[in-house]
Amino acid sequence: MQAVPVRATAIPSVTDALRAVESLFLGSGQRTARRNAWNAVLEDRRRAKDRVEAEYVLEAAADHRS
Repeated sequence: MQAVPVRATAIPSVTDALRAVESLFLGSGQRTARRNAWNAVLEDRRRAKDRVEAEYVLEAAADHRS
């Protein structure tokens, strides 16, 4: 039985590949702006989730008092 050869280089992930393509087409300022915009989207989603959870807790507390 022969041993399987070990790769010396890591296989790039999809994220790495997308970043490489992004760097070809966009300047560094545009890349930074896109990343900042995406981080803002993620933060807005987190805040919306927190708001829904808080509303649920407040409604449950109001129902409990009734």
